[in-house]
Formats: sequence, structure tokens, C-alpha cells
Amino acid sequence: MKMLHNLQKKYALSESGAKDMVKACVSVTLTNIVLMFPAGILYTLIQDLMNNTLTKARIPFYAVSSIVILILIAITNFIQYNATFLATYKESGIRRRTLAERLRKLPLSFFGKKDLSDLTTAMMSDCAMMETASSHWIPELNGALISTALVGVSLFCFFDWRMVLASFWVIPVSIFIVISTSSIQKKAVKKNYDIKLELSDGIQENLETMRDLKSNSAEKRYLEGLKKKIKTVEKQALSTEVVMAIYVSTAQMVLKLGIATTSLAGGYLLAKAEINVLTFFMFLMIVSRLYDPMQITLQNFAAITALSVQTDRLNDILFAPMQTGSETLTNKGYDIEFSHVDFAYNDKVKILNDVSFTAKQGEVTALVGPSGGGKTTLSRLASRFWDINSGTIKVGGMDISHVDPEKLMSMYSIVFQDVMLFNNTVKENIRIGKKDATDEEVMKAASLANCESFVSKLPQGYDTMIGENGSELSGGERQRISIARAFLKDAPIILLDEATASLDAENETQIQTALSKLIKDKTVLIIAHRLRTISGANHVVVLSKGCIAEEGKPKELAQKDGMFAHMSKLQKQGEEWKIQ
Repeated sequence: MKMLHNLQKKYALSESGAKDMVKACVSVTLTNIVLMFPAGILYTLIQDLMNNTLTKARIPFYAVSSIVILILIAITNFIQYNATFLATYKESGIRRRTLAERLRKLPLSFFGKKDLSDLTTAMMSDCAMMETASSHWIPELNGALISTALVGVSLFCFFDWRMVLASFWVIPVSIFIVISTSSIQKKAVKKNYDIKLELSDGIQENLETMRDLKSNSAEKRYLEGLKKKIKTVEKQALSTEVVMAIYVSTAQMVLKLGIATTSLAGGYLLAKAEINVLTFFMFLMIVSRLYDPMQITLQNFAAITALSVQTDRLNDILFAPMQTGSETLTNKGYDIEFSHVDFAYNDKVKILNDVSFTAKQGEVTALVGPSGGGKTTLSRLASRFWDINSGTIKVGGMDISHVDPEKLMSMYSIVFQDVMLFNNTVKENIRIGKKDATDEEVMKAASLANCESFVSKLPQGYDTMIGENGSELSGGERQRISIARAFLKDAPIILLDEATASLDAENETQIQTALSKLIKDKTVLIIAHRLRTISGANHVVVLSKGCIAEEGKPKELAQKDGMFAHMSKLQKQGEEWKIQ
């Protein structure tokens, strides 16, 4: 079991994948041993010829033996194919599904340390590399080493030990050369990988920010930087290949010396009549059979050594701590209570410090304050996108840190400031809020979110494809689809992060009217910068530098000489501003 666990961690395998890896190594070993049988039959045949003992009675033996060996070779090759290629394809599917499941259950704090291209590379490139390693390199390497050791021990027991040493000494020396330089190889491969990832980030950033680059006439300057990164990747790739080639080629050259030492030792012992011609011939035949595959094995050895870079990246995902909890909801009501909450991203700068307040069911609680004060962070913590550092967050008396995140999310409808849409129809983008919703329910939710005004102008209406991330729609239209999702889900807790920020005054009024119907008897936590958006809020919490500066009813806070009153004054001045 310990061996299986080590294999799982070393090559980012599932438990079944580790077992299949053992089977693959055994199958390759058997195939290699069976492939040595023809040499044994040939040795016996030559011996009969030299001793003049090849009779008619012996011919059927050689014929049958040859047929049996051919059948054994076919069977072992079939087993090897299933154990290596087919099992690898199965494991590759398991690995990708496991990674996807793991990513689904990881907290957002994990994604804060990774960028999109990094995770995409892990899911695609790293998995593909592990697939090649599992089907070609690892089984062939282990099978070659085991079969070579078994053949060596057998020859040592039944033939002249001096010939065995003359033939086999180069194998451990060659392997030692590759192993002893593994740290240098790993460093070169890691550097090469990091530079490639940096280039991938640059290309993705270029595609995502094309509009901004064009609007600022910065395309040429950015592409020049990208070209430098491409040149760096080329240079590092060549450098890495040279490093790998130096050590592998050296090891392969040492391996070739085995033919010379076998010939010299055999010639010397033959001249002294300490071995016969047949034994000499057999060892020459065996080394020619062993050394060619061993050269490929040394290349595989170097490749597997470098594979630790991909394995470490995959294990970062597979062994990252997940958010877990009970599948049973024990809340009584839907009040959200923050009690002495502290939080910091990546355990560095503290974002929230000793925050305590309650967002009551049936009321609208507004979070306002300067940018960077912690408003959005609080809403994310309320839905357990991150876990707090200290304190508690409870929903209806239930500590959310003990609840499974997916189960917890069934209680929430969330409208983000940055809307993410899928390259699908309007209808299916809304249906994400409730996967089993009927078309009538989808259209009703869309109507409440005032989507009909723009959907009716689309070529296929609700069945119109809206492009990647809703590229065919305006910002306001995309946000209304997001609001429609919240209507469709109709959860008891609603989180609104600048939900009407991209809407004009008319649409904002209509959406607010619809929201007033949606939020009845529900817990509503709303983040807003425009204070008129929260004029109907029951409770306002003003956040500044991660702390609660003040809280109370909007009218009460407006009459105080505090931060809320100051913000109201500044916004009123801004509304009166005009171009001179």
C-alpha cells in the first residue's frame, strides 16, 4: 500500500492508476523476458549443430518452441498494450475529472495564487505530458531495469561471471551518470517551464487587453515585449535540450563501451580456452539485444527526472486543502451574523479587522464606504468563497464554516459587479440560476430583470448565441442577465455587488422596482457606491480600512457628521458638476 501511495504522489495518479502502473511495469518486464527466449532457442540450436546432435527427433521441438514463443510474444505484447496505453487513457480521463472536481471544491484563496493560463496549462499540457510518461517512459524504464537485472542474475548463475561483469558493468554506471545530474536537469527544466508559462501569460493578456492596447496605441510596444519573451523561450529551450543531451549522450557513450569490454573479455577468455565460442557468441548477441533498448531507457530516465516539474504542479491542485462541511443545513431563519471577523488574503495584509454586525432577514443591509474598505470581501466571506482567519459567520445560527460550500450556496442568489456569461444562448445563460427551470420560468425571470427590451431585438430572441462572455451584448444587458439568474434561483439570501452599476437611470429604476418584489422576507446584503441606490435600505454599514466606521439607518447616518454624511455630500456635489 505504501508503494501505491508513493506512486500516486510521484506521478499524480489515482489509486487505480497506481495499480495499473504496477501492472504496466510487470507486463513490460514479461515482454522483455519473453523477447529473450529466441536467443535461448538459437543458443540451443547452435549448440546442437556444433555438437552434431541435431536429429530429426529434435526438429519438431524447435518448430513447436518457435511457435510457442511467437504466441507468448503476441500475448505479452497484447497484455502490455492494454496495461500501458489503454490503462493510461483511462487514467488520463480520471486525472482530468479529478482535477476538475478538486478545483470545484477549492476555496477562492487558491485561485488567488494561480492565474488562468497556469491552471489551463496544468489541465491540458501537464496532463498530456503525464499521459505520455505513463504510456511510454515509466513502464518501459522500470520494465527494462527489472528484466535486465533478472537476465544478469540468470547469466551470473549459469555462465562465466567474468563475462557477465564485462557485459553489464556499463549499465549501472550509465544510470548513475543520469541520476547524479538529475538536480541540474530539474533546474533547467523548471526554468524552461517558468519562462514558457510567462510567455503564455503574456499572450493571454495580449488577447484579453487588445481593446485597451489599441485605444492607447500601445500594440507595437506590447508586441515588442512579447517577441522578447518568445526569444527567451527559444534560448532557454535550446539550453535545456543541450543540458539534457550532454548527460544522456555521455551515459549512452559509456553504454557503448560494454560492447568493447564484452568483446575484449570474451576474446581473452576464448584464447585461454576458459569459455567456448558458443558462450562468446551468446554474450555478443545478448548485449546487442540489451544495449539498444537501454539507450532509449536512459532517455526515458532523463525525461522522467524532468517530469517532477509537471507532477509538482498537478499535486499542488490534487493535494490542496478543500473546503468541506456538513451536507445538512441546520439554520433557523436567514439572519447573517458577523462576529469579530478577521481576514487577510494569503495571510499577508489584513483586509478585515474585528468586524461585527447582523444582516437581518426581511431587511436590506447595505455595505458602503471607500474602495478597498472590504465591502466585496465581506460579501464573499458571507457565501464562504473564502474562509475567515478568525471570528464566526453564522446564517440563522448555523456556523457556515461547518457547512459544505455547495450546499451553502443553495441558500444564496448572487449578482456580481463583474458579470461572467457563457458562449451559449440567452435562455441557457439565465437557466444557470436553476438548471431544471422551464422555458416559462426562464422568461418570467428575464421579464422581471427587464431583459425583454433587448432580447426582442436579437436575431433569434432568447435562443440567440451571445458569444464568449457575452461579447455580443452591452455591459448593462449582460448585468440584467445576471440579475435574471438571481430571480430564477429565488434563494432566501441575496447578495448584490453593484448590481445596477451598468444600467442607465431608467433601467435602474425598473430593476430596483423588480428587486423590491424579489427581496420580500429575504436577507439582502447590497454593496453600492452610489448612495441613492441604497436609499431604501433598512440598515447601512460603513466600512473603512477593514473596520466598521459607523452603522445605522440611512437617514440617521445622513444627519450625523460622519463618513456616510461626508460621502453623501461629495456625491451630491458630483451630481451637480458640469463642464464649464
